[in-house]
Amino acid sequence: MEIARPSPRTPSPGTPSRPQPPVLPPAALAPRTPLLRRLDALDWLYALALALGAAFALYRYHTAMDVYDDLILVLHVPVLAVIGWHWKPFRAFLAAVALLALASIALYQGDLARAEQTFLLKYLISSQTAIMWMSALIFIATGAYWLGLIGRSDFGERTGSALTWIAATMGTTGLFVRWYESYLLGPEIGHIPISNLYEVFVLFTLMTALLYLYYEGRYATRRMGAFVMIVISAAVAFLLWYTFTREAHEIQPLIPALQSYWMKVHVPTNFIGYGAFAVSAMVGTAYLLAARGILASRLPALRVLEDVMYKAIAIGFAFFTIATILGALWAAEAWGTYWQWDPKETWALIVWLNYATWLHMRLTKGLRGAVLAWWAVVGLLVTTFAFVGVNMFLTGLHSYGAL
Repeated sequence: MEIARPSPRTPSPGTPSRPQPPVLPPAALAPRTPLLRRLDALDWLYALALALGAAFALYRYHTAMDVYDDLILVLHVPVLAVIGWHWKPFRAFLAAVALLALASIALYQGDLARAEQTFLLKYLISSQTAIMWMSALIFIATGAYWLGLIGRSDFGERTGSALTWIAATMGTTGLFVRWYESYLLGPEIGHIPISNLYEVFVLFTLMTALLYLYYEGRYATRRMGAFVMIVISAAVAFLLWYTFTREAHEIQPLIPALQSYWMKVHVPTNFIGYGAFAVSAMVGTAYLLAARGILASRLPALRVLEDVMYKAIAIGFAFFTIATILGALWAAEAWGTYWQWDPKETWALIVWLNYATWLHMRLTKGLRGAVLAWWAVVGLLVTTFAFVGVNMFLTGLHSYGAL
């Protein structure tokens, strides 16, 4: 009597079956149309507007720019074009910032004293006023997101999203106008506004908000906003404390160590990384709560939260790596060596190793779930110490950023 043998394709009883890969719809398997072939007339019009804007800036402000400024400005045209092609809402944001900043510059008429004389400058679009509007709107948006999440109110979440967009617009306008105001104080004082803790906290707020808004649109859910806005509100609270207790909003001349073109690329790149790490940590917090059944029915699915967390860390790690390399090149020019184990450098390396290990464990070891979420939360604490704690408690070559 012949014994039936199990088919090689059918697991025998008691044998754990291997998970099968998901079946993708035909549309997902079809080759994707190249980017340039997907562009329409509005896409090219947007790119043309960017090119004309850069040409106007070169013509109008070339006397205050060196060859590196010119190069950075020109390179921003294709970068911003690609961002706008992939992320349509970014176009309206950029247009609003440009219009408000140009309106503010026109109202100044080359006289800084008009900040207290002209209604719109005094109450809306001078640099400090715009940044204060950003701060107030961030707090209101945070409350709206939480009301929307707890009350299951789509109106609350939509309000929070709209207010976050307006806050990012006002804050970005404030930084651009502050740049112009620094030149009104004197050509030797003028500089890009990313040189002290006040300015970089504004930058951190903007980067984190914009990164979150991208993921909000990408995943078509506003239910992560309540958590991400907590860390943004914390940054704004520090910014306000720093402003009113230290008068940090006053524009100061650059110290010699910061008078370098490297600052213009190192600092923004660094803060894209910081902002992405902040988003990942707060989404990780939402994941941990949802995994325990807290607000689980009101938050996105765990797989969505995990995917956002991973992609935010991947983007943050890429930009933080670039920023670290740029910082080493800047150090070589300023101090004659790429690395000196300065406290800021050492903690930057710790942050880099932390997220490199996180990505390694996820991509090669298949680690998933709560462990990575906790890791992302702890990673933000490490990053915060590297960002602020080093300035507060340690001294070194970067002590010019001390509180």
